[in-house]
Amino acid sequence: MHDLLFDFISKYISLTEDEKKAVVSLAIFRSVKKGTILLREGEKSNDGYFVLKGCIRTYYIVDGEEKTTAFYTEMEALTPHCVINKAPSEYFISCVNDSILLVSNPDMETEIFSKFPKFESLCRILAEELLAKQQINFDEFKTSSPEQRYLNLLEKRPDLVQRVPQHQLASYLGMKPQSLSRLRARILEKSKVLSVIS
Repeated sequence: MHDLLFDFISKYISLTEDEKKAVVSLAIFRSVKKGTILLREGEKSNDGYFVLKGCIRTYYIVDGEEKTTAFYTEMEALTPHCVINKAPSEYFISCVNDSILLVSNPDMETEIFSKFPKFESLCRILAEELLAKQQINFDEFKTSSPEQRYLNLLEKRPDLVQRVPQHQLASYLGMKPQSLSRLRARILEKSKVLSVIS
């Protein structure tokens, strides 16, 4: 578990043995079962999450229906809005698969940053990367058709198609599960025709 994290961090900064021990001593690693709700609408929380293994998602309930807005998989971080604005959460966070998460809070981060300033640089770099990625995803979503969204997903995050239930995937893509089934069948048919032609 720790090695997964340290391998990831080493792409950005190098850690001494003392710094690695400090991270391990925080006891921030948590194994969470599939289906566990980490945060409910209306709750307040101080917890931020970093996915070491597994998948978590954010979703709203609108007119009794779940609307999935994001999936976070290996080496992706999520700090819920309620941690920053100190208000009750407007959405839910749950585990799509059994997951291993790094769970932190602002007090813990302040303590680590004061002891090891390089962690603050790391978090800033990761936050900037995440913001850029989210902006690109948002723009793509707003400017593409449901079929293009699905094809983009197949190209950029094919693992989600295997690990996420179809109704959650459909909700994320902004369509009904039946529409996603039809779309998948159509794409499969197209690829068969193309392979025959070529």
